[in-house]
Amino acid sequence: MTSAIGSARPRIAIVGAGLGGLTLARVLHVHGIEAAVFDLETSAAARGQGGMMIDLHEDAGQRALRAAGLYEEFERLVSPGGQTVRILDKDANVLRDETDAGAGARPEVDRADLRALLLGALPEGTVRWGARVTEARPAPGGPGHELTFADGSVITVDLLVGADGAWSRIRPLVSSARPGYTGISYVEFELFDANARHPESTALVGGGSFFALGDDKGFLAHRATDGNLHVYAGLRCEEQWIDTVEFADAAAARCELLAHFGGWAPELRRLIEQADSALVPRRVYALPVRHDWPRTRGVTLLGDAAHLMSPFAGEGANLAMIDAADLGLALAAHPGDPERALAAYEAVLFPRAAVTAAEAAEGLETVFNGQAPRGLLELFAAFDAARAAAADSVGTTGVGG
Repeated sequence: MTSAIGSARPRIAIVGAGLGGLTLARVLHVHGIEAAVFDLETSAAARGQGGMMIDLHEDAGQRALRAAGLYEEFERLVSPGGQTVRILDKDANVLRDETDAGAGARPEVDRADLRALLLGALPEGTVRWGARVTEARPAPGGPGHELTFADGSVITVDLLVGADGAWSRIRPLVSSARPGYTGISYVEFELFDANARHPESTALVGGGSFFALGDDKGFLAHRATDGNLHVYAGLRCEEQWIDTVEFADAAAARCELLAHFGGWAPELRRLIEQADSALVPRRVYALPVRHDWPRTRGVTLLGDAAHLMSPFAGEGANLAMIDAADLGLALAAHPGDPERALAAYEAVLFPRAAVTAAEAAEGLETVFNGQAPRGLLELFAAFDAARAAAADSVGTTGVGG
């Protein structure tokens, strides 16, 4: 047994040290329940966490942080101005420019800062780095599950939670479903020190979320807390398109990507031309909208392992965290009956995920279509109308009270 895996048998094993796995470990810790988190990365700093900000919703990410006892610390990490939204068309006409007055219900935080907050709130040794699971199976001849790691180590655990993302090693224990390609791929890149080096692009993107859409493609961007512009250039294409581009050759990849944005405004194409980082291709995959599984003794899933969906509902991190909080609270409520806890958790998980996955699938079609950004503008207009109606309702109710 290696030191990365640890010699003590954990009663609860969480595979994956993303936001969901860490939130679960923290909620359990708050309730005096020990768990071990196993992650394939060699350390917390082994891989960047991406530059896009996360907007934490009141009924999801924020509620999870309250359950974890970390809400006040989170408030100190909130990025001012992060709820600004700009929507442009392919000609760079600004069609919506919503400023952040600081009163929104979805404050934004840097993903890396949020992960560091969760990691710092766990006892030393909770996360076992360099522990890549290669196989998970029911324990032979008894309850629990057996995990095999890349170094040959094998452990048996009483309760197993798969928080290990899109290509989960734990999911096959409960489901035969595999993620399918959504028809959308994107290329991720950064413009470094944007205020000083790329002032025109900084002004174009603004301080919050940025969308420039049209013709089944577009740019999604955000200014990160490190001062860089983080950009995703997305397009509807065949699943194999990424394999036809030599992304190791930055200049060639840039030219190939620019070819897909011929006829777009120069200031939008400039985002690609000014890319300082490598261009990193990513395909967007999703599990079936109503993905669920029969109650399987001693194991469950959360986050992308349970309900991978496109990012176009803006719910991925929020769902992972509220999944984790609900699971942790269920286990704390039924300390002597984990099966009852898992059943209660999944009864909430499945319908919630189905609703959000449907919204994500619809969101993808709203962002990437021939009439974009019309659909996205209509969606925000509906949000505006709903907020106005809610405000009117509160005002009317308060009259004479």
